[in-house]
Amino acid sequence: MFIKSVRINKSYIIFTVVCFIIISSILLVSIIYPFSLPANSSELTWENTISDETTKKEEKKYIKWVDFSVTYDVLNKTSSLDINSHNNNEPVKFNWIELLSYLACKYGGNFKRFSNKDLTELTNKLKDGYTMEELTKDLKNYSYYYEAYDAILHEFIGEYEIETPIENETTETTYKKKYGVKAFLPIAKNYSFNHYDDFGNARSYGFKRVHLGNDLMGSIGTPIIAVESGIIEALRLESIWRLANWN
Repeated sequence: MFIKSVRINKSYIIFTVVCFIIISSILLVSIIYPFSLPANSSELTWENTISDETTKKEEKKYIKWVDFSVTYDVLNKTSSLDINSHNNNEPVKFNWIELLSYLACKYGGNFKRFSNKDLTELTNKLKDGYTMEELTKDLKNYSYYYEAYDAILHEFIGEYEIETPIENETTETTYKKKYGVKAFLPIAKNYSFNHYDDFGNARSYGFKRVHLGNDLMGSIGTPIIAVESGIIEALRLESIWRLANWN
């Protein structure tokens, strides 16, 4: 009986050895890994999953952009109601941001549909003893509009003090408390500037949007008064190109 010699290709041997090592490693890891996990690892994973889902839901609730399309006519009427009710010490003090938010719910944010009748009906209900919470409990978008409008108009109206000369005095002054429009010019007193009423104009730098600011151009070195309290975290000089091409 003759046995023929078999010639085995070296590449097949290498391939077989590599496969054996990989399979052995997988089996070894599957046996050892469960014992290396902490007892509450599944709970931690579940808690992390819940935490991630909560974070995503919170991110979705964040208002990233609002089209502020309230007309001057509506701003004027609601602000007058607010200011007059406080200065005349009326029994019911109106809040113009609450009035605007209620009307926004009624019109879906489109103030071209504004009617004096709707504003009058709202203020009459408030005078009759209804609270804004009662009137808006079924308006699911009220909190959305209020948060958005408050971010834009926050503290535009309220109490403030103004320097006033004392009667029969030439140099002495005092500060009197008042209630009304408290937004002020950020350019320091006695400094000149150029002004262009561009509120609501189209903007394209970065992305297409409506301009919700008002540009005031002063000379280099003009002192600027902070319109809100806060801390400066960063300061930079804009390039000449950007200033020349700013829309």
